[in-house]
Amino acid sequence: MEQILEIIGTLVGLIYLWLEYRASIDLWIASIIMPAIYLFVYYDAGLYADFGINIYYLGAAVYGWFVWKYAPKPEELKELPITHISKRECVQAFILLIVAQFVIAWLLINYTDSNVPWWDAFTTALSIIGMWMLARKYLEQWWVWMVVDIVCVGLYIYKELYFTAVLYALYAIIAIFGWLNWKKMMKDQVV
Repeated sequence: MEQILEIIGTLVGLIYLWLEYRASIDLWIASIIMPAIYLFVYYDAGLYADFGINIYYLGAAVYGWFVWKYAPKPEELKELPITHISKRECVQAFILLIVAQFVIAWLLINYTDSNVPWWDAFTTALSIIGMWMLARKYLEQWWVWMVVDIVCVGLYIYKELYFTAVLYALYAIIAIFGWLNWKKMMKDQVV
């Protein structure tokens, strides 16, 4: 059953990635479905931080949808514009990454049987930041996801989640094209 859920989650993940590439608000629908599926996959695989991050993803998807739909935007634009993260927010995100990684790793080491606590904590902490950046529609979110995706490929191969490893390898490749596409879209938008 775990492998069937993993395959379904992979398919939803591909739809999500396509919608994110297009900067479509509909990505948030897939962003609700995919983590609901992966809650079961990651728990069964003993990736407890990834399990926990999917609870966060569910809430972040609702937040992201509201921000994209209702955030103030210039009258000429129908949706939230793609922008750059500020230097101040970048420093704050880095501090959050370090703190979150240590807290999550400590929890995994002390309260679970995880055999990959530091890697699981790293991808989880960085994913928290990436999801927040996506919700704010920052161009640089693609760079965060590239790092997460590359690390996750190795982690999921190690955990024998091969379909998910392939999905994250595709994520890493498509993140490059997503960044290029969003960069073009950002240049073309009227602000």
